[in-house]
Amino acid sequence: MEIQRHHTNSRLSKIVRHGGLVYLCGQTAKGSVSATGDITAQTSEVLSRVEALLTEAGSSPSRLLSATVYLRDIKDFAGMNAVWEEWLADSNAESPVRTTVEAALATEGLRVEVTIVAAEGNTTA
Repeated sequence: MEIQRHHTNSRLSKIVRHGGLVYLCGQTAKGSVSATGDITAQTSEVLSRVEALLTEAGSSPSRLLSATVYLRDIKDFAGMNAVWEEWLADSNAESPVRTTVEAALATEGLRVEVTIVAAEGNTTA
């Protein structure tokens, strides 16, 4: 099986497709060097970016398998979860396996980063 890489540079690929799976690199708020906004604003933006990349890769939020959520401050857990749960409901997605950890992110302004694995296809199965 061929490995397909999209939006690739010398450091990473934003999307990798292989064996019926779609892997997304960690998604953060746009302009990560100068990211602004509270946890709800950044989580909304991140999930919008996730959804766009999944669509581009021939998948959708309804095909989520796994998510890893990195929070700068674990105190943001409830705020992130409120946006996450609304996004799942709005996109008709089933809850994937998920891990959430506190982590030092790349820049001070970043509050959240999300990494996704999904199955290919646009419908639940």
